Amino acid sequence: MFGRIRVGIMGAGSIAGTMANTIKGMRGVVCYAVGSRSQEKADKFAAQYGIKKAYGSYAELVSDPKVDLVYVATPHSEHYENVKLALSAGKHVICEKAFMLDEKEAEKIFKFAQEQNLLVTEAMWTRYMPFRQKIVEVLSSNVIGEPVMLTANLGYNISYKDRINKPELGGGALLDLGVYVLNFASMFFGNDVTDIASICTFNNLGMDMQDSITLRYRDGKMAVLNATALGVSDRKGVIYGTKGFMVIDNINNFEAISVYNNEYKKLAHYKRPKQKTGYEYEIESCVKAINEGWIECPEMPHSESLKILNMMDFIRKSNNIRFKEDDMSFDEKESISAHDESSYQEQASEEK
Repeated sequence: MFGRIRVGIMGAGSIAGTMANTIKGMRGVVCYAVGSRSQEKADKFAAQYGIKKAYGSYAELVSDPKVDLVYVATPHSEHYENVKLALSAGKHVICEKAFMLDEKEAEKIFKFAQEQNLLVTEAMWTRYMPFRQKIVEVLSSNVIGEPVMLTANLGYNISYKDRINKPELGGGALLDLGVYVLNFASMFFGNDVTDIASICTFNNLGMDMQDSITLRYRDGKMAVLNATALGVSDRKGVIYGTKGFMVIDNINNFEAISVYNNEYKKLAHYKRPKQKTGYEYEIESCVKAINEGWIECPEMPHSESLKILNMMDFIRKSNNIRFKEDDMSFDEKESISAHDESSYQEQASEEK
């Protein structure tokens, strides 16, 4: 595909606005259209962000032949149907995290995209950030020795939001915030997890408002992760090594790395490069993938999205976190399916 990639934004909320602002001035891409569930909201959004086309339904948005890439910015509960709609119309897709409600939905979407030879990727923005590679570089330098444990936390006081407190929207802290701490652990410790232990606190609708998650890896490493929708956290990630440790400021949008030795003396400090909003990197990756004919982005391959969803499925099941669709079969809803009764340790062993 040649020329600028024309993006259609599905959804007209605040995160969609951030993306619209990000695309302004980017090379090789233009924010061409927006689709909302109401024409009035779409028109208002288009006027605010200088977007050429405004559609009062998602079906109209994906039917526009000029739209190349659809950015899905709707609630978790709608991702499956929204992404499938876009793919069915022949559009490439980048979908906000958490990519789907569960692993089964993601498997179905990835298979469908492969059949259509279309790009689909999860907008887990920290995966695409250049500063991620700086963290890897510092780890690889052996300055803190052999990494043995990491901690990560993310918290915002957002429990009042419908997307957090309502089961029918795929609510809870896990899919909204826990997905970041799990991705942080995955990026730097990998995915060979043999055991998961977790506890949660709940609202009156059974949605998890706070999650504490511990991962044990096959090589003995551990990750201790916390997510809360009730309070404000420092958003730090810490990686502990045999010779020192490193502190990453803001795991939700990497800001800086501080490196310390075993005497707690600061050895180095690195700041992230200047960025537009941080969303530009995932869009740049999509543009490159489309132009190269790829159906996934190397920064967030399908296998990574599936692994994170697999872990979140297990955590939800362990804590009896149930969405509205959980009692229906996958064939009925093309959505949630019953999870395997085996332990996570058995699942991990089977995958090896």
